Amino acid sequence: MFVFEKKATVKITDPHMALMKMQGWCAYQERSQQDARDKLFELGLWPEAVENIIVKLIEENFLNEERFAMSFARGKFSIKKWGRIKIKQELKQKRVSDYCLKKALQQIDETVYMETLKRLIDMKRKLIKEKNPVKLKYKLMSYALSKGYERDLVFDVLNNKEE
Repeated sequence: MFVFEKKATVKITDPHMALMKMQGWCAYQERSQQDARDKLFELGLWPEAVENIIVKLIEENFLNEERFAMSFARGKFSIKKWGRIKIKQELKQKRVSDYCLKKALQQIDETVYMETLKRLIDMKRKLIKEKNPVKLKYKLMSYALSKGYERDLVFDVLNNKEE
């Protein structure tokens, strides 16, 4: 039997070393300011040093909250087929500003969004073996809501399928 242990994070007390490590970490993929802040605290830095490093990362364009939010929303929608509600919740959890959040959600084209929702429901319908139409509709509704789509849009798509 395998036992997986969490790898111990090496503590870094030198702010310059931490900045260099964070530059590489942020260059690897888009990060939120909160992700970077959490990582710095995990490395063992004190609050003043953490904030100074965050400021330097922003000044050097390693961290850009708007760019992160746009990339996050685009990726979660196109790859994981998440709806706006779930994307919004995740961005709020990462403490992204309301301005960046709105801008990120606005980039999702409405017609593509509706087509994705319809395709998602069609694919799920093929996988569900339910004969009772009411139970089938309930299961499809639950699935689409769990993916973060708006209740009224899901309801409209499901009702239009019956006609």
